Amino acid sequence: MTEITVYTDGAARGNPGNGGYGVVMISGKYRKEISQGFACTTNNRMELLAVIVALENIKSENASVTVYSDSKYVVDAVNEGWLKSWERTYFKNRKNPDLWTRFLKSYKRHKVKFVWVKGHAGNQLNELCDKMAVEASMQASLQKDEGYIGSIENKTLL
Repeated sequence: MTEITVYTDGAARGNPGNGGYGVVMISGKYRKEISQGFACTTNNRMELLAVIVALENIKSENASVTVYSDSKYVVDAVNEGWLKSWERTYFKNRKNPDLWTRFLKSYKRHKVKFVWVKGHAGNQLNELCDKMAVEASMQASLQKDEGYIGSIENKTLL
């Protein structure tokens, strides 16, 4: 079974504001770093998107994955079982249903364990992910976070 260690972090300058995520994936002697910046997003969306991108980048099926994140939002949603009840209610009255639905698709392909790490506390790989996320949020060319923009537009129409 493939064993993969993943560190993730998300950032937003303003909430909402320009944001980004950073990912470091390690498996044996292999290491991959991924980051991307987005315009008009939130910190929680970037935290969750970082995990999604990491899981989607795993080529093998049924990998043993340990995700280290400083996001209580993401870690507790899985570890405390909140996500199961959110899924049963089709994410009614929950934020980021588009990302949680996307998350579940890749999450269910693997054996994933979440470990919360304190942010800005000297964990070298968490700090690197934070730096990558912040730098991605400051890029000149940022992607649109269509899911967030769409949720704002839908609220405006109600």
